[in-house]
Amino acid sequence: MSDYELAELNIGMMKESLESPLMADFVANLERINALAEASPGFVWRLQTEEGDATALRPLGDKILVNMSVWRDVASLRDYVYRSAHSDIMRRRREWFTRMNQADTVLWWVPRGQRPSITEAIERLSLLREQGPSPRAFTFREAFRAPDADAAGARFSIADECPV
Repeated sequence: MSDYELAELNIGMMKESLESPLMADFVANLERINALAEASPGFVWRLQTEEGDATALRPLGDKILVNMSVWRDVASLRDYVYRSAHSDIMRRRREWFTRMNQADTVLWWVPRGQRPSITEAIERLSLLREQGPSPRAFTFREAFRAPDADAAGARFSIADECPV
Protein backbone atom coordinates (compact mmCIF):
# COMPACT_ATOMS: atom_id res chain seq x y z
CA MET A 1 0.00 0.00 0.00
CA SER A 2 1.25 3.43 -0.91
CA ASP A 3 2.15 6.04 1.67
CA TYR A 4 0.43 8.57 -0.63
CA GLU A 5 -3.13 9.37 -1.62
CA LEU A 6 -4.44 11.38 -4.55
CA ALA A 7 -5.85 14.84 -3.92
CA GLU A 8 -8.00 16.57 -6.50
CA LEU A 9 -9.53 19.99 -6.95
CA ASN A 10 -12.01 20.94 -9.62
CA ILE A 11 -13.69 24.28 -10.03
CA GLY A 12 -16.64 25.52 -12.03
CA MET A 13 -17.83 28.99 -12.99
CA MET A 14 -21.59 29.03 -12.55
CA LYS A 15 -23.74 30.58 -15.24
CA GLU A 16 -26.17 31.80 -12.56
CA SER A 17 -26.48 31.72 -8.76
CA LEU A 18 -27.24 28.43 -7.01
CA GLU A 19 -30.69 29.77 -6.14
CA SER A 20 -31.64 30.35 -9.79
CA PRO A 21 -33.99 28.04 -11.71
CA LEU A 22 -31.15 27.26 -14.13
CA MET A 23 -29.09 25.69 -11.33
CA ALA A 24 -31.98 23.84 -9.66
CA ASP A 25 -31.26 20.44 -11.19
CA PHE A 26 -27.57 20.71 -10.35
CA VAL A 27 -28.39 21.55 -6.73
CA ALA A 28 -31.00 18.76 -6.59
CA ASN A 29 -28.31 16.21 -7.53
CA LEU A 30 -25.57 17.36 -5.13
CA GLU A 31 -26.50 15.12 -2.20
CA ARG A 32 -26.89 12.03 -4.42
CA ILE A 33 -23.57 12.57 -6.24
CA ASN A 34 -21.70 13.30 -2.99
CA ALA A 35 -23.14 10.11 -1.46
CA LEU A 36 -22.07 8.19 -4.57
CA ALA A 37 -18.51 9.49 -4.17
CA GLU A 38 -18.40 8.53 -0.51
CA ALA A 39 -19.60 5.00 -1.33
CA SER A 40 -17.12 4.56 -4.20
CA PRO A 41 -14.13 2.23 -3.82
CA GLY A 42 -11.01 4.24 -3.06
CA PHE A 43 -12.80 7.31 -1.71
CA VAL A 44 -11.02 8.78 1.33
CA TRP A 45 -12.34 12.30 2.06
CA ARG A 46 -14.09 15.31 0.56
CA LEU A 47 -14.22 18.97 1.48
CA GLN A 48 -17.57 19.93 2.95
CA THR A 49 -19.24 22.35 5.31
CA GLU A 50 -21.79 21.39 7.96
CA GLU A 51 -24.41 21.46 5.18
CA GLY A 52 -22.70 18.46 3.56
CA ASP A 53 -21.23 20.10 0.48
CA ALA A 54 -18.73 22.81 -0.38
CA THR A 55 -21.00 25.20 -2.28
CA ALA A 56 -20.75 27.90 0.41
CA LEU A 57 -16.96 28.01 0.07
CA ARG A 58 -15.99 30.60 -2.55
CA PRO A 59 -12.24 31.26 -2.29
CA LEU A 60 -12.04 32.14 -6.00
CA GLY A 61 -15.05 34.47 -6.14
CA ASP A 62 -18.81 34.34 -5.86
CA LYS A 63 -19.38 32.62 -9.21
CA ILE A 64 -16.82 29.82 -8.79
CA LEU A 65 -17.64 26.59 -6.97
CA VAL A 66 -14.84 24.42 -5.61
CA ASN A 67 -14.86 20.68 -5.12
CA MET A 68 -11.94 18.94 -3.43
CA SER A 69 -11.46 15.32 -2.43
CA VAL A 70 -8.85 12.69 -1.64
CA TRP A 71 -8.77 9.21 -3.17
CA ARG A 72 -6.66 6.09 -2.76
CA ASP A 73 -5.26 6.40 -6.29
CA VAL A 74 -5.85 7.71 -9.80
CA ALA A 75 -7.74 4.58 -10.87
CA SER A 76 -10.29 4.98 -8.05
CA LEU A 77 -10.97 8.62 -8.87
CA ARG A 78 -11.09 7.86 -12.61
CA ASP A 79 -13.67 5.11 -12.06
CA TYR A 80 -15.87 7.43 -10.01
CA VAL A 81 -15.59 10.36 -12.43
CA TYR A 82 -15.94 8.48 -15.72
CA ARG A 83 -17.53 5.09 -14.93
CA SER A 84 -20.27 5.86 -12.42
CA ALA A 85 -23.51 7.85 -12.40
CA HIS A 86 -21.28 10.90 -11.85
CA SER A 87 -20.54 10.84 -15.59
CA ASP A 88 -24.24 11.53 -16.32
CA ILE A 89 -23.99 14.78 -14.37
CA MET A 90 -20.64 15.61 -16.01
CA ARG A 91 -22.24 15.33 -19.45
CA ARG A 92 -24.66 18.08 -18.39
CA ARG A 93 -22.07 20.45 -16.90
CA ARG A 94 -22.36 22.96 -19.78
CA GLU A 95 -25.99 23.55 -18.75
CA TRP A 96 -24.78 25.00 -15.45
CA PHE A 97 -21.13 26.04 -15.86
CA THR A 98 -19.24 28.26 -18.27
CA ARG A 99 -16.41 26.62 -20.18
CA MET A 100 -13.08 27.82 -18.77
CA ASN A 101 -10.11 28.71 -20.95
CA GLN A 102 -7.68 27.32 -18.37
CA ALA A 103 -7.33 24.08 -16.45
CA ASP A 104 -10.22 23.60 -14.04
CA THR A 105 -9.05 20.33 -12.48
CA VAL A 106 -5.76 19.46 -10.81
CA LEU A 107 -4.47 16.26 -9.20
CA TRP A 108 -1.50 15.83 -6.84
CA TRP A 109 -0.17 13.35 -4.30
CA VAL A 110 -0.41 13.95 -0.55
CA PRO A 111 1.00 11.82 2.28
CA ARG A 112 -1.60 9.29 3.42
CA GLY A 113 -3.80 10.89 6.09
CA GLN A 114 -3.05 14.48 5.06
CA ARG A 115 -6.04 16.60 4.11
CA PRO A 116 -5.13 19.42 1.73
CA SER A 117 -6.23 22.97 2.40
CA ILE A 118 -8.10 25.06 -0.13
CA THR A 119 -5.07 27.35 -0.27
CA GLU A 120 -2.80 24.44 -1.19
CA ALA A 121 -5.27 23.23 -3.81
CA ILE A 122 -5.49 26.66 -5.46
CA GLU A 123 -1.68 26.85 -5.47
CA ARG A 124 -1.56 23.46 -7.25
CA LEU A 125 -4.09 24.62 -9.82
CA SER A 126 -2.03 27.78 -10.42
CA LEU A 127 1.12 25.68 -10.79
CA LEU A 128 -0.59 23.48 -13.38
CA ARG A 129 -1.86 26.51 -15.27
CA GLU A 130 1.55 28.23 -15.25
CA GLN A 131 3.90 25.30 -15.87
CA GLY A 132 1.78 22.47 -17.25
CA PRO A 133 1.60 18.93 -15.85
CA SER A 134 4.36 17.87 -13.47
CA PRO A 135 4.65 15.46 -10.52
CA ARG A 136 3.47 18.37 -8.29
CA ALA A 137 0.30 19.22 -10.27
CA PHE A 138 -1.17 17.09 -13.03
CA THR A 139 -4.29 15.97 -14.89
CA PHE A 140 -5.93 12.69 -15.82
CA ARG A 141 -4.55 13.06 -19.34
CA GLU A 142 -0.99 13.53 -18.06
CA ALA A 143 -0.80 11.91 -14.64
CA PHE A 144 2.27 11.03 -12.58
CA ARG A 145 2.93 8.05 -10.34
CA ALA A 146 3.03 8.45 -6.57
CA PRO A 147 6.39 9.38 -5.02
CA ASP A 148 6.80 5.90 -3.49
CA ALA A 149 5.67 3.89 -6.55
CA ASP A 150 7.91 1.92 -8.86
CA ALA A 151 9.04 4.49 -11.41
CA ALA A 152 8.01 7.26 -9.02
CA GLY A 153 7.16 10.49 -10.78
CA ALA A 154 6.80 8.74 -14.14
CA ARG A 155 4.03 9.95 -16.44
CA PHE A 156 1.09 7.78 -17.38
CA SER A 157 -2.29 8.30 -19.00
CA ILE A 158 -5.70 7.11 -17.82
CA ALA A 159 -5.69 5.10 -21.03
CA ASP A 160 -2.74 3.14 -19.62
CA GLU A 161 -3.26 0.17 -17.38
CA CYS A 162 -3.91 1.00 -13.77
CA PRO A 163 -0.64 2.13 -12.18
CA VAL A 164 -0.27 0.23 -8.93
